[in-house]
Amino acid sequence: MKKMYCFNRNKKIISILSLLLCICMLLTSCGKEQKQTVQQEEKPSDNLLIGLCFDSFLIERWQRDCDVFVSSVKEQDPEAEVNVQNANGDIETQKSQIRYLIEKGADVLVIVCIDSDGLGDVMNEAKNAGIPVIAYDRLINNSNVDLYISFNNERVGTLMGQALVNSGLENNNVLMLSGPTEDSNVAWVEKGFRKVMEDNSVTIKDCYHAPGWRSEQAAEYLGNHIEELDDVDAIMCGNDDIATTVFRTLSERRLAGKIKTVGQDADLEACQRVVEGTQVMTVYKPVEKLAQNAAEFAIILGNNKKQEISEPLENVKDTIYDGTFDVPYFYIDPVAVNKDNIDDTIIASGFHTHDEVYLYENE
Repeated sequence: MKKMYCFNRNKKIISILSLLLCICMLLTSCGKEQKQTVQQEEKPSDNLLIGLCFDSFLIERWQRDCDVFVSSVKEQDPEAEVNVQNANGDIETQKSQIRYLIEKGADVLVIVCIDSDGLGDVMNEAKNAGIPVIAYDRLINNSNVDLYISFNNERVGTLMGQALVNSGLENNNVLMLSGPTEDSNVAWVEKGFRKVMEDNSVTIKDCYHAPGWRSEQAAEYLGNHIEELDDVDAIMCGNDDIATTVFRTLSERRLAGKIKTVGQDADLEACQRVVEGTQVMTVYKPVEKLAQNAAEFAIILGNNKKQEISEPLENVKDTIYDGTFDVPYFYIDPVAVNKDNIDDTIIASGFHTHDEVYLYENE
């Protein structure tokens, strides 16, 4: 009986060990299957990858541009991926981010450059990788980008100058607080503005370029040259962010409204000042239209990289000289916004609401 018991016990042990072995084999098999699944998920997708690199989001409008661009891409191609990078105003960071997007295998790059002359080396790297580039709002010089999409920036300056002349300049003296010279648009805006001043015999007392579009630098300059305001009728502000700091500086000295200002971008505070009468005009640039068109062009160029379509931008008829090359140029005309047409432009388009713009009426 003892032998029979031992035999039965050994048989049970063998059965248990066999069962455990089977379980281990099953687990190992599942592990391999799971590992293979993970590896398969890690493989790069065939979906369109758009690299979108911004200067920064310090300027109010850039976040709006970004949101509209991404949503427009998703509407046109729900499977497309938009990889958004923010360089925070640092050119070396922007170069690194562009290289990252190149290494990631972007099908097209859309870039709001920090320095129009500072991206030549990474643009060559993108070209060598066969990746098309769209210069968004700011031209990238000497780089033969596949498309430059922006507004008519010389027209922006013309509208600024004409608004000041029409408002009446008693002493025919103005001050310019502009953006950085690294931004190619600044030169175009100034060209339009200076031409209007010259045609109307208005003297530009001084011109200051705020580094990196930092409005506090413009305010500091104004504070250090406050005596120059004695015979200045108006200040041309490079954008509405600068106009806001200028307004605050003037308000401290009870000069707001007495010294006229203009700006661009139709920032909310600027629109509020326009209806209050403390800013003559802001230039409205319909960024929704710009971002929507840029998204469409990005999808076309990105798919062209995959499919090699000849002349993908055949509907873009204009060109602009980047210092070396004539590159395709798509532009949208800006609109001068004053208190007489702000309802029909800013509010009617949904850029800002009536309650936001006419805030003082609700207080």
